[in-house]
Amino acid sequence: MRTSRTDRDRPDRADPRRSRGGLNVHLRGLALAATAVATLLAGTPATEALDASVRTPVPEKSYRSAKDALRAGVREYNAGDKEGAARALEYAADQGHALALWKLGRMYAEGDGVPHDDLKAFEFFSRIADSGTDDGPDAQTSAVTASAFTALGSYFLDGIKGTYVRPNPERAYDMFNYAASYFGDPNAQYNLARLYLDGTGVEADARQAARWFNLAAEKGHHPAQALLGDMLMNGMGGVPVQRARGLMWLSLAREGVEGPKDAWIVALYEKNWAAASDEDRAEAQAQVQTVGSIKRRR
Repeated sequence: MRTSRTDRDRPDRADPRRSRGGLNVHLRGLALAATAVATLLAGTPATEALDASVRTPVPEKSYRSAKDALRAGVREYNAGDKEGAARALEYAADQGHALALWKLGRMYAEGDGVPHDDLKAFEFFSRIADSGTDDGPDAQTSAVTASAFTALGSYFLDGIKGTYVRPNPERAYDMFNYAASYFGDPNAQYNLARLYLDGTGVEADARQAARWFNLAAEKGHHPAQALLGDMLMNGMGGVPVQRARGLMWLSLAREGVEGPKDAWIVALYEKNWAAASDEDRAEAQAQVQTVGSIKRRR
């Protein structure tokens, strides 16, 4: 599937494998991609595998393989040679190595060791998407592929100012829908739910929003837990009111707050907690403990 221009034909939404599917990509989901990197780099800790570097020209020398170049990039970065690490990543990316493409895309998206450049990030992610097949997701690269589609969804949603990437909410829907349906990516599920909740790129449907929020929430996605909890507490858009369950999700989201960026989760939790009855609070706490017990047994 080609994604590098917004005027390409849109895939059929009826088949999630051909329906490649704002909202910012939530960084928590990148842990899945980090795990995939660590799996391929046998013996290399995931935290080391995700270290960033700067972009420099690809050297004339070659590596035995793209995987060898990726290993070299990790090794050289951890030794303090960012330029060497970047050269190795570029070599692996030029060979079409998905993990190298993904890492370079993240670097440019975040300005992490290289100048911030959303268009370059978009094109690195597009190369991952364009190289996909319909044979099923590869166990080793599915996490980074899902992450790439989710990032592309965010770029299509907002566009990239001054470039050929124009805002295209329907295309964003396709990206999120593909990553959410085919790969089960929680970030994509959350972003897809937001589209349904807001009626962006798709007809507003609170029940569909709640469904996708629930799928992401069950994977520990705290923003999804918070918004699902709010919907269940208040019965938004015809979603049946389940106050205790709503408080449970809000409580779990509150437990996962990570700094000032999640202040809105705290505010949403406090608002709904104050409006709840003592009975609903007690039941919610019991459900939280049950969920915690299940997680500990897994």
